[in-house]
Amino acid sequence: MDLASIFAAERQKQILDFLNKKKRATVKELSEILNVSEATLRSDLRTLEKDALVKRTHGGAVLQEAARSEYSFSVREKKNHSEKVAICRKAAELIESGQCILLDGSSTALELARILKKTPIRLTVITNGIFAAMELKDNPELTVILIGGVIRVGHNSLEGTLGTSILNQINVDTMFTSANGFTIEEGLTDFNVYEVELKKEMVAASSRVVALLDHSKIGKNSIAAFAATSAISTIITDSQTPQSMIDRIRREQVETILA
Repeated sequence: MDLASIFAAERQKQILDFLNKKKRATVKELSEILNVSEATLRSDLRTLEKDALVKRTHGGAVLQEAARSEYSFSVREKKNHSEKVAICRKAAELIESGQCILLDGSSTALELARILKKTPIRLTVITNGIFAAMELKDNPELTVILIGGVIRVGHNSLEGTLGTSILNQINVDTMFTSANGFTIEEGLTDFNVYEVELKKEMVAASSRVVALLDHSKIGKNSIAAFAATSAISTIITDSQTPQSMIDRIRREQVETILA
């Protein structure tokens, strides 16, 4: 991502944060808060509307209901829960004793942590997910490393790259990650630009990347990409993902497993 794209992603994240708090905003109001031109703001809002995150109104915008739910971890945790559990059971079959794995802070990775909590397996697990770490600590066979960073109100994961030096000291076998969306063109994308920067570091440190994606995330795009399709080794999804999309993913040489 170039510098201009980073600035745009940061602005768009600030717009989403503002709309989540205030419910609606005018272009003039946002341009003053972010100190950019109204033309730039309109461009940002068009991008966010294209990604189904906001709905433009006369002179402003409101947050789409689907985007509002992304701000609540408890809502995300319940969404497509049975599919996530099935996906994570398949993911657990890929893990071997003695490995070092990475789990991101997603609600899907939390389900994998809950499975590993009850699994008699010796592992080192690195995660930025606070809830995941709390689950994993109850298994005495697991060495759990929580990546340091910034925690924000309403979030369950640590953000930023403050604690990523640990990734340079350990050989990571597999990263298990989810995303707000996945397209073949953009790869794995998310709406939180700060967590995206951490996820990029996690992807770069891993020998293998396994994406845990229920059908609602396939074909969906978001603000910022953290892993190109070529960087993904395996995608595990559920049977509601269209076969045509599965075929396209497999043509990209990405192993695709149905849960």
